[in-house]
Amino acid sequence: MAKKWTQEQLDGFASADDMHVSPFYSDGKTYGTPTWIWSVVADGNLYVRAYNGKNSRWYKSAAVQKAGRIHLNGQDYEVEFQPVENTPELDKAVSDAYRKKYANSPYLAPMITNGPIQATVRIDPK
Repeated sequence: MAKKWTQEQLDGFASADDMHVSPFYSDGKTYGTPTWIWSVVADGNLYVRAYNGKNSRWYKSAAVQKAGRIHLNGQDYEVEFQPVENTPELDKAVSDAYRKKYANSPYLAPMITNGPIQATVRIDPK
């Protein structure tokens, strides 16, 4: 079973807006270029979505390598990337978290459309 974030970490992540993801390159040890991305907490887990859907470079690396590093709430973490199996319940929970956290952003609407929804990734601590 995957490790879980602490409630204190999740509380900090829920309001932080400094997420950068760095999935490993194909060698499995070199971190990719940090990519700034939105993150949300839903159902006790940390999630991100790829703005350009499954064609996003970082998403492709995360889906294959399944590991890397994130920077969030002022700290670096070694993590596992888990592309999710989309269900109506999960899609709604994550979309609702995006609506709440990024309500005033002009970039919100694209993040709750099918392409990004299909590229939802759960991030677990390693």
